[in-house]
Amino acid sequence: MDARNLIAPAFLITIDTEGDNLWGRPARIETRNAAFLPRFQALCEEFGFKPTWLVNHEMAMDPDFVRFGLEACGRGAAEIGMHLHAWNSPPLIPASANDFLYQPFLVDYPAEVIEAKISAVTDLLRDRFGPSVLSHRAGRWALDSTYAKLLAKYGYRVDCSVTPHVSWVETKSVPGGPGGTDYRRFPSEPYVMDLDHIDRAGNSPILELPVSIMPSVLSRLAPALYRIPGARRWAWKFRPELLWLYPDGRNGAHMLELVKKCLDDRRPYLEFVLHSSELMPGGSPSFPDEASIESLYRDLRVLFATVAERCSGMTLSEFRGAWMAPQPIAQQAAQTGWRAAPWIS
Repeated sequence: MDARNLIAPAFLITIDTEGDNLWGRPARIETRNAAFLPRFQALCEEFGFKPTWLVNHEMAMDPDFVRFGLEACGRGAAEIGMHLHAWNSPPLIPASANDFLYQPFLVDYPAEVIEAKISAVTDLLRDRFGPSVLSHRAGRWALDSTYAKLLAKYGYRVDCSVTPHVSWVETKSVPGGPGGTDYRRFPSEPYVMDLDHIDRAGNSPILELPVSIMPSVLSRLAPALYRIPGARRWAWKFRPELLWLYPDGRNGAHMLELVKKCLDDRRPYLEFVLHSSELMPGGSPSFPDEASIESLYRDLRVLFATVAERCSGMTLSEFRGAWMAPQPIAQQAAQTGWRAAPWIS
């Protein structure tokens, strides 16, 4: 790997690769969106980017996706990682009266069930795509220490589940459950995860790559506006509280604002997020028809062209290989002006 890639900003494209419109909580999950993914892969390659397709059970069972994934990875143009939706990933052991309705988090299950599900989907993915399935994102962003330790046990080496500044506690799954993970105090830059305390650096084999999320300018200047009921709606209309590299059909300018902020702050990477079904008309609430998909691609082309001027495309595992290389990254950062995370030496 070029030593420059250890410290120059990388563009990490992460796609949660899953069934169609799971926001609708379907009892029967379809995978028609697999047919719409080559267009996105081609756009990535046009700009020299390499998406990481984080694949769950139903997509690993789709022969069209498997052919697509093998071909893209075979050319070195993509990576396959793991994404686990607990409610429809074998073994199917109920966590509620209607798991397809409540969509339980994996962390809602006992440890032995969590391990059984991780083991099954890992075997499936490595059978389909080979032993290089080493990256992961938790379904519904729900991660805890038990889950992280099992990821390490099953050979995963890079995770991208952390959403800094975001709490998912109000996002419920099983009735009476505690809600999702609160990431508000987690790091926002790469860190080698402590498996006992996943919000801090340690010495595990897992490199955590948090999603690129920052408070907006308005949120930084007047955070109380987002807490006052009467002002909150106005504040959100003017600026969202948080900026993500996650297109929703209306936030093209906000994504560019985030890119500029990350680059000005000399972040080592930008991490983009999307769901595979959001690339299909009608596959998500955000993109209900062909016109909305064409608008999405216009925003993506502008975003990718902007990012390509400063960043190099890498998969999650490629970034880990560069970041964890034995070369003294802090010394190289000093030579080039790029900032190394404080726990890297």
